[in-house]
Amino acid sequence: MVKYKNLYKWMFIPMILMQFGIFKDYWGDFTDNAWSVHVHYWTGTIWYLYLIIQPYFATHGKLALHRTNGIIGMFLAGGVCLTAFSMMHRDLVTTQRALELADRFGPFEPWFFFGVAAVEIPMIIGFGFAVIMSIIHRKRLEDHAWWLISTVFIIMMPALGRGIQNVYVGLHIKDWPAIDIMAPIYLTQMIIIGLILLAAWHYKKLKHPATYLAIGINVYTCFLEPLGRSETIQTFLETVIKG
Repeated sequence: MVKYKNLYKWMFIPMILMQFGIFKDYWGDFTDNAWSVHVHYWTGTIWYLYLIIQPYFATHGKLALHRTNGIIGMFLAGGVCLTAFSMMHRDLVTTQRALELADRFGPFEPWFFFGVAAVEIPMIIGFGFAVIMSIIHRKRLEDHAWWLISTVFIIMMPALGRGIQNVYVGLHIKDWPAIDIMAPIYLTQMIIIGLILLAAWHYKKLKHPATYLAIGINVYTCFLEPLGRSETIQTFLETVIKG
């Protein structure tokens, strides 16, 4: 585990990127956010904090504390998954608002929010799978660590994507509503995939299944638009996700 001794320092990078991405959307209308939004934001934020402190404990002679926190962390990971699922109905509500208030939403047509829901489902499932694999491989420390690290990249898109999209829209606001809202999404995925490859290369995990999973989820997200425009996908989401 010597090569992971400074991992906790590197984990500040995705934490900062996540906070940058979500800052305006969460703190900008803090008092208007639904309870589910607050719960999901804080469970997700604490999970990122855990992925900073846990490598530190594991590599700085605090294994007993690492194991205790690990048990709590698994409970927290379940919270991240369940609160993410609980918020998905908001995406479908927003599709209706985008249809009724087309002038206000501009380029953000209903298909975009259907697409967000479509990519979030495998994202959440992938996150849960990676956490479960980390538990299964808890005695194989390198596999255990890498499965947990991969969760950062699996769920980074919603927060970072919003931040980059907000900046992009702000820079092109004079063209409203003729703004390409998918361009910042593609940029976001390029950044995340680049970070995955950089981290996997650094820790010699380019061929690890957790790396493949994280890359696969982020490549899949690039298909947000065709997924969101698919009537089959829309019908499925409306049938399954009820308020």
